[in-house]
Amino acid sequence: MQLGMIGLGKMGANMAQRLLNGGHQVTGFDPNADARKQLEGKGGGSAASLEALVQALPAPRVLWLMVPSGKVTDDTVAALLALLDKGDTMIDGGNSNYKDSLGHAAKCKDKGVNYVDCGTSGGVWGLAEGYSMMVGGDEQVVETLRPIFETLAPGKDQGWGRVGPAGSGHFTKMVHNGIEYGLMQAYAEGFSILKHKQEFGLDLAQVAEIWRYGSVVRSWLLDLAADALKKNPQMDGVAPYVVDSGEGRWTVDAAMELSVSAPVITLSLM
Repeated sequence: MQLGMIGLGKMGANMAQRLLNGGHQVTGFDPNADARKQLEGKGGGSAASLEALVQALPAPRVLWLMVPSGKVTDDTVAALLALLDKGDTMIDGGNSNYKDSLGHAAKCKDKGVNYVDCGTSGGVWGLAEGYSMMVGGDEQVVETLRPIFETLAPGKDQGWGRVGPAGSGHFTKMVHNGIEYGLMQAYAEGFSILKHKQEFGLDLAQVAEIWRYGSVVRSWLLDLAADALKKNPQMDGVAPYVVDSGEGRWTVDAAMELSVSAPVITLSLM
């Protein structure tokens, strides 16, 4: 398929490259000229403006947004709506608040533009491993985009799926990130307890490696922790916290709105 990628940062650039590797045609836009040049070097096309990007794509157009949530996404959606035609499709693959996504979907519907929200997980490892994608939007529209999702995912029928209507993709990704915060907090607490039992002289890197195989607490997050402990056993220079990107707080807000108890996720933010 042919599509436009808006935002060529670490995630956007890697996703564009994976799509190119899978045989798709990708034209990218980013305010950074170097980012556009790098995409060209990988076999993609580039445009110096949103207007040029829209003009470069055949109708019906498909545009994937990979930009920061909030005002940047709002402004990009508004700019695109002034340029796109009925039947074009906009995919927001960033970490937008699902309530913002509901608003974007309504504005797109008014103009006859298809809107799909795609919660995307995988980080910088997604280029090689594939991305986990939680997709919200019209079922038929999502089906037309299947070749894109199948290429980006770890497998054709693995790691991605339509979870519901518009807004549900980002809602599901929000909860995913809330769970991630709780898991990271539990690992941090556990390793801290092990470290403070000094008379046993426990090797945290060894313990992490043992837990990676056969243990009920094995996970990709543990794999990353084990690798970090191997390289830096004392975690020197590593901040004892993770910057809050917003999804954890949004998850707690949603839990309160739904009268669902979520003490672990809530405490992980403190």
